[in-house]
Amino acid sequence: MRFNKYYLSAFSSFVIWGFFSLALKPLKDYASLDILFYRIFLATVLLLAINLVFRKKEVQNDFSVFKSLDKPERNRLMFLTVVGGFLLVLNWFLFIYAINHVSLQSASFAYMICPIVTTILAFFILKEKLSRWQWFSVVLCIVSCAILSYGHIKDLIYSLVIAFSFAFYLISQRKNNQFDRFVILTVQMLIASLAILPFFPVYSEAVPTASLFYILLVVIVVVFTIIPLYLNLYALKGMNSSAVGILMYSNPLIHFFLAVYYFNEEVQVNQIVAYALILVSIVVFNERMLFKRHAAL
Repeated sequence: MRFNKYYLSAFSSFVIWGFFSLALKPLKDYASLDILFYRIFLATVLLLAINLVFRKKEVQNDFSVFKSLDKPERNRLMFLTVVGGFLLVLNWFLFIYAINHVSLQSASFAYMICPIVTTILAFFILKEKLSRWQWFSVVLCIVSCAILSYGHIKDLIYSLVIAFSFAFYLISQRKNNQFDRFVILTVQMLIASLAILPFFPVYSEAVPTASLFYILLVVIVVVFTIIPLYLNLYALKGMNSSAVGILMYSNPLIHFFLAVYYFNEEVQVNQIVAYALILVSIVVFNERMLFKRHAAL
């Protein structure tokens, strides 16, 4: 795989998400569900406004394409889009809860497992092929996760749920590639809003009054939701899910350095070893592109 706009889009999305905690941590006094509610509602409003005002042509083109498809294909694409919306809701809630109520490193661990899960699922479900070096990279990732999970089985189980939710999202959207990615993202946000709307009156707390909440919410929605999600979906048009999944390791690496050097969380030797293995695994997985090698092993 050569370095191209799809590769750059995927890498950029995970780098952006890596700094998500900087905007999320100051909101730790707010309920995770409230952050999720307002994040999804605001993102939906902004996306609808952008599409209806500035991207009418793309919306009309996608609608024409949708009507031209036969019924089985329409149902398949509708199913993938709806499932994507629900998976995003689940993943976001669990991630917000982990950062604000468990630890930043526990959230990072979920996204260390996710690339492995994504790569293996892509191999069996999408029939994506991996070279021997790439399988070796997966083994290194598994070893690093085993090192980090030692003595933290409960956190491992929780992280697996987060990892599988996003892995299935990537796998499902790899096959959902016939429409404009920005339109797809808007539809998924609309689905997510409709899914959580019945729960809002029951589970939401008092309407926040602090201006900081809304300032950070706008940053979260624009910088850490709309932009990276679009980049991620765009990357899936030209990259395998497994390749996108491995690039996801840039996310927990940034989380780890922020946790240690910015939030002053305690670090142990096993964590240093595990994250060093991850760095090696990223290089190994992308060795053909990094070293301009063309012959498959």
